[in-house]
Amino acid sequence: MASEHTTLTVQGPHGEREMRISSPGRVMWPELGLTKLDLAKYIADVGAAFITANGDRPVSLQRYSDSIDGEMFFSKNPPKGAPDFIRSVKVIYPSARSHPQLVLDEPAAAIWAVQMNTVVFHPWPSRAENTDNPDQLRIDLDPQPGTDFDDAVPAAVALKEVLAEAGLDCFIKTSGNRGLHVYAPVEPTREFLDVRHAVIAAARELERRMPDKVTTAWWKEERGRRVFVDFNQANRDRTIAGAYSPRALPHAPVSCPITWDELGSADPKNFTILTVPERLKTTGDPWADMNAHPGTIDTLLEWWERDLANGLGEMPFPPDYPKMPGEPPRVQPSRARKQD
Repeated sequence: MASEHTTLTVQGPHGEREMRISSPGRVMWPELGLTKLDLAKYIADVGAAFITANGDRPVSLQRYSDSIDGEMFFSKNPPKGAPDFIRSVKVIYPSARSHPQLVLDEPAAAIWAVQMNTVVFHPWPSRAENTDNPDQLRIDLDPQPGTDFDDAVPAAVALKEVLAEAGLDCFIKTSGNRGLHVYAPVEPTREFLDVRHAVIAAARELERRMPDKVTTAWWKEERGRRVFVDFNQANRDRTIAGAYSPRALPHAPVSCPITWDELGSADPKNFTILTVPERLKTTGDPWADMNAHPGTIDTLLEWWERDLANGLGEMPFPPDYPKMPGEPPRVQPSRARKQD
């Protein structure tokens, strides 16, 4: 007996494609009863803006064996049987190993990913033709326990001022959960470690201006009730949910671009796969022209060098990274004190 399936007509740069969706009635968000077909229709509805934001980049797919309450795994490499319009690009991982990674070039490619039960899309901050040099500086503002989205808002406003002083225009989106993501388009002339250092320089400057509200402390025990500036999301092969990507949370939220004028009144719970398509139709895409005027990280790197001269060194790397030059010990402070 053939499995249940349907087809979805998807518009794209090469005309229409008929995309097969198997098990369209599979419930992906149990609390809302939203199905795999609902997810595919959402991606089709926001397809042009989705590809503008996430296309032409290596992408990791966050896939689920059943609903969002089931087993989750990441898929990076092109699987066997991918359509001929799905391409890949070879990337280098922190281990120095290289491997092809998926690239999405049109809405139908994202629908194909949904067919494989992809819920969250994680694009790299670099383009397929130059994967080693990011063209986006990304800063993740992550509210810690005891803080919330409303605490991230003033931090984002202050960060915008910091980046403006460094000569950068920036754009903002909800994370899809409690945080905010700030992006600054940059010329792709610097490699990942330089961009990481630029992010750390901006984060430290923000922390100096809001020491009671913002922290760069890598160890959770030192963060307190503050918004953490997650500088390690700027590392190679570290990604955050892309613009217009759904999130695997009960109310089916979307990581949604907003304008800076909207920030003060925005409620991230209002941006879901049910509401964002109509929002795009009525208000347009706040990120449509993001790449029109990229800046440089030169000033931020000058700040990095200034901080080095003042005794502020390298910050910790993720635990799965090889030991990096100048990195402090990977031991949480309380354990280090006990060992002393």
